[in-house]
Amino acid sequence: MEPKARTEAPVRYAFHFPDDRLWVHEVDVVAPHPPEDAPDWARLEFQQCSHCPLKAAEVRDCPFARALARPVAMLANSPSYEEVLVTVSCRDREIRQKTTLQRAVGSLLGLLGATSGCPHTRMLRAMAWFHWPFSTSAETLYRSLGTYLLGQHLRQGRGLEPDWAMDGLRELYRNLRLVNLGMAGRLRAAAEEDSSLNGLILLDLLAADTLYSLDSYEGELDRFFAEYFEEE
Repeated sequence: MEPKARTEAPVRYAFHFPDDRLWVHEVDVVAPHPPEDAPDWARLEFQQCSHCPLKAAEVRDCPFARALARPVAMLANSPSYEEVLVTVSCRDREIRQKTTLQRAVGSLLGLLGATSGCPHTRMLRAMAWFHWPFSTSAETLYRSLGTYLLGQHLRQGRGLEPDWAMDGLRELYRNLRLVNLGMAGRLRAAAEEDSSLNGLILLDLLAADTLYSLDSYEGELDRFFAEYFEEE
């Protein structure tokens, strides 16, 4: 059976700055359109991630870096601690939050990474379909586990071998941490201030926290599943 055509509207991030500036960035989850005129720091060979499977002879730009080009250009001169009002529109709902630019950018970068086409972030695309901005570490863990396990259930239904031990999810987050390190190196060369870089660091902290929880789960989510532990 052919999948139904996707008709979701782009995810829209609107940054309202204290000086009345408004900056809007839309991410098309179905078919992202990153800029073609990417800056030099987005070239694949420029501080290429150590585990990147792409080859500069075949691919000019790093997909993740190219997706970040416009946000970095706009936000590079704004300090990470600046408070902004961010309105995120997605899936027929609108979420507003007053927060630091650092956290707001981190939320946007997570979505851009998942939809960028980077080989190491492509498994996050399923989460991008149901993007939830400003996720806490517990929410990120919940969504990561739930998405991955649902994916394994669907794999099994297609006759493929499922990964119930979640070894693939651990590997995904280990690779994601290396990607974040590589992107941080690129952004240091691009950002005059630290907003984009700090947003990426915040994203990496969430990735590290999720990986730690996967490797040494200590019941962080147990209280939400009390009914599942009852004897039938």
